[in-house]
Amino acid sequence: MSRLGCGLALAFCFLDSGASGQTLKVPYPGMPPVARYLMPRDAEISLARSAAPRSISENARILVFTRTGYQEAVKGTNGFVCMVARSWSAGFDDPEFWNPRVRAPICYNAAAALSQVPETIKRTDVALAGKSESQIHAAIEAGFNSGELPVAKAGSLAYMMSKRTYFSHREGHWLPHLMLFVPETPPKSWGAGLPGSPVLGVDLPDEHLTVFLIPIARWSDGTLARATTE
Repeated sequence: MSRLGCGLALAFCFLDSGASGQTLKVPYPGMPPVARYLMPRDAEISLARSAAPRSISENARILVFTRTGYQEAVKGTNGFVCMVARSWSAGFDDPEFWNPRVRAPICYNAAAALSQVPETIKRTDVALAGKSESQIHAAIEAGFNSGELPVAKAGSLAYMMSKRTYFSHREGHWLPHLMLFVPETPPKSWGAGLPGSPVLGVDLPDEHLTVFLIPIARWSDGTLARATTE
């Protein structure tokens, strides 16, 4: 799996295995109409909650995507924030950066929400303002350099355990996994990417961040998982 430069540091970072060394046709050179990214409110709440086991997500704060950006749909009580990322949370060289089918449910713990939710909102606001992929990239980089966007702190964790995730045509919903967001550190110091290691890691220097992914065996509903592109 090759690294993509991505802001939210979602599993998009690792899911470009089919693109490396190839020239891919970009099916969406720009943002389609906003309506194509929308979901019914209740369906989006359900999808967001599916990112983590019910014991976590049923008391989480839920954000939903609307024509004007993300809005709070449910007030939480446990510090977690669950939401469904859209395609512009992918890497800035991903051919599906504007794919309106992408749905990536994720639940952040309180520490991760402090950094990752503001970045998602920033990306979304810039996209809805009609800006290009390169302009979104520049806005995110400027946000971290200026301090407008906070850098993730140790202890930041996210769940991506929904079998209803759709990353891309290439990867489908991949595997359920946990994500750890830490200040920049060499991934190999965690054993990430070494032969036989279950841990994947990527550096995101624009965000002063390193992200680790740990695939796990079960979806949030408790069923056994296997990778699929269906």
